[in-house]
Amino acid sequence: MKSVLFNSLVACTALVAVSESAAAQDYGSFPGVTIDAKLIGGQQYEALYGRIADWEALTGAKVNILSKKSHFEIDREIKSDMAAGTTDWCVGSNHSSFAPQYEGLYTDLNALVSPDIVAEFVPGNIGAATVGGELLMLPRAQFDVSVLYYLKSNYTDPEKAAEFKAEYGYDLAVPETWEQVKDQAIFFADPPNFYGTQYAGKDEGVVGRFYEMLIAEGGQYLNDDYSPAFNSEEGVRALQWFVDLYQANAVPAGTTSYVWDDLGQGFASGTIALNLDWPGWAGFFNDPESSKAAGNVGVAVQPMGSAKRTGWAGLHGFSVTNDCANKEAAASFVMYLTSEESQLAESSGGSLPTRTAVWNANLETAANGDDAFRAEALAAFAEGAKHSFAVPPIPEWGETTNIVFPELQAAIVGDKTAQQALDDAAAEVDELMQDAGYY
Repeated sequence: MKSVLFNSLVACTALVAVSESAAAQDYGSFPGVTIDAKLIGGQQYEALYGRIADWEALTGAKVNILSKKSHFEIDREIKSDMAAGTTDWCVGSNHSSFAPQYEGLYTDLNALVSPDIVAEFVPGNIGAATVGGELLMLPRAQFDVSVLYYLKSNYTDPEKAAEFKAEYGYDLAVPETWEQVKDQAIFFADPPNFYGTQYAGKDEGVVGRFYEMLIAEGGQYLNDDYSPAFNSEEGVRALQWFVDLYQANAVPAGTTSYVWDDLGQGFASGTIALNLDWPGWAGFFNDPESSKAAGNVGVAVQPMGSAKRTGWAGLHGFSVTNDCANKEAAASFVMYLTSEESQLAESSGGSLPTRTAVWNANLETAANGDDAFRAEALAAFAEGAKHSFAVPPIPEWGETTNIVFPELQAAIVGDKTAQQALDDAAAEVDELMQDAGYY
């Protein structure tokens, strides 16, 4: 009921914003125009895509979704299109971690979007969407930094608390450090029925999680000259955390094949105690129609490593290709998907907005409403954002992840030691970076 009330309050706020911004924003008229799009897919994006029909009605144009896949799959498809020269579709999902790779693909939106509209976004987010001085995407309500979701019931059982303290020597409470997460995940695990935690286990997902654990341990992924630095003492500690949990059966056996949707559905099943995850899942996790964990979900700032809090961050957005036949219509579509009203609607499910006014509206609504979960989640993500850091802003980031993730998997399943796996990955990344001309 509280989630319904909160969404109603956001809807009321959105109606005011829509009436004001719709009057001020003219999305143009494009009868007979069809915009081909390649969009990220997943449960947390469907509410936004439900608004596409409204843009079509406003402009007379049509949207043809060519692909709707995970970002890893979309990335591979886009690179294939670039190699084949088949980039005459118009709008693509983009991400700050991927954008530097797509040289020449996307147009500079500064030429298509009014400076007044650009100024409505959080400046730091516009900075992250800008590569080489070109605004390559407009950010959607999807600034991403992960915090810790947990099942509250695990912390209310006196017998469980006493057993934990007897075994580990400290009080059972929501974990503040990654060592405490590991202890508790092993303690809570009861495979195959219940697991202490989970993590992305392949592609950029596992490398990104390793990257943020590495930074939290005080290490670096690359040195200042872009040579590999992750096969360090800090890197071994970071990777060993993943290894220890897997070897203790504290994570699902299939975790090495998991990416984001698998993790979201896993925590929503009520069978995962602790879950580091993105803001877009917050509403889904606490919705009784979609989640068995609903009503039992707590949200806390992401834990500490030896040096600092984890904080791998980035943002999603939409871009317009240089080869698009009607860039004005495509830019109109992108502006609509990232508009104030779109961000109000999308952020009501938990996503973090990238527009200043929407941030303020959400915080005010949460403070004045009676949705304690929403207020707790917003507070956790607001604090979590203070500790955020991006991946190296170089085109080769994605290529390095393709090298590193199989080696991380080899260590996790026990085929190599953590040091061997990282040394082998570092040797290949070193060759890549030398070939790219960095040193």
